[in-house]
Amino acid sequence: MKAEALVKAKFGSQTIETSNLRRRLGETRLDSAMRKLLAVSFILFLTIFRVTAAANEYKLIKEIPISGEGGWDYLSIDPKARHLYVTHANKVVVVDLNSDTIAGEIADTPGVHGFAITPELGRGFSSNGKENKISIVDLKTNGTIAKVETGEVPDAILYEPERGETYAFNGKGQSATVIDAKSGKVVATIPLEGKPEFAQSQSDRVFCNIEDKNEVIVIDTKTHSVVAKWPLAPGAEPTGMALDAAHHRLFVGCHNKLLVMLESTTGKVVATAPIGAGVDACAFDDAAQLVFASCGDGTTTIAKVEGHKLNVVQTLPTERGARTMALDPATHRIYLATAKFDENAKDEHGRPKIIDGTIRVLIYGLER
Repeated sequence: MKAEALVKAKFGSQTIETSNLRRRLGETRLDSAMRKLLAVSFILFLTIFRVTAAANEYKLIKEIPISGEGGWDYLSIDPKARHLYVTHANKVVVVDLNSDTIAGEIADTPGVHGFAITPELGRGFSSNGKENKISIVDLKTNGTIAKVETGEVPDAILYEPERGETYAFNGKGQSATVIDAKSGKVVATIPLEGKPEFAQSQSDRVFCNIEDKNEVIVIDTKTHSVVAKWPLAPGAEPTGMALDAAHHRLFVGCHNKLLVMLESTTGKVVATAPIGAGVDACAFDDAAQLVFASCGDGTTTIAKVEGHKLNVVQTLPTERGARTMALDPATHRIYLATAKFDENAKDEHGRPKIIDGTIRVLIYGLER
């Protein structure tokens, strides 16, 4: 017997075991390399995901200083004319959205709260809370065409295009004054049995929050009468309101830190999402299916509408007092107003006093 055959005969089993050991060692090294590759790939995926997520988050872009004394309230945008209107004490400041600079102002609007725009008429309507009137304004010259009497303390204001009417919601008067936008004449006064806040319109309906009743009312624009009252539970003390007309949804910001989504056909509450304290405005971006709720505590909640759910995708840190807002549908930017406050002095409502000359508009967007 040859020596090689003898070795195999005597030690064959050990030879096989050694071969198996070498194979297993090779597999172990391969498994280790695969695990390292997978770990590196996972880390790379997380990095890319985080960068992408950060790129899709809203960030502060710039500020626009607004001079003068006094407070502010609602903001509104004319997307075609590229103008932002900021209500400010006894005037309305006009901002050019193409240059982010002040383009002019509308004077003599004592205690102004809101500004409604009627592009087809080239007119705007301001709700002057301290004189119980609406100013009808020429948008080309910013001059006042006429003033119209309303109920006590007109606050939120809305243009309803189907019938060409402007609705002024009178906070203290608990009513709505309806004005023909073209003639400037009052066509109806609607009792509301509660304190109205912001409103939206769709087809032949106007929806309005009633803050002290925790409900949304529905006004028939043909008869100028309230035809439905929808409870907002679990939401309470509603203020801001936005509309998704295509999907028949209303979004209501409530002071008990909830954003409520309800059907605009039945009033059924579909979903809620948590928001910050002191909400005063809501906006809806149809293209992105995002809802914004701006809160005085210095946060704006951004929620994504996904079917019958509201999923919060970002809690944007803003500044204290930045409770009112407008959305530009062309750029998807949001505009919020705020100011600096004197903590040692109080205003007529017992709140920290605004420091004169510190009001500014904060611009947030998706730019990297």
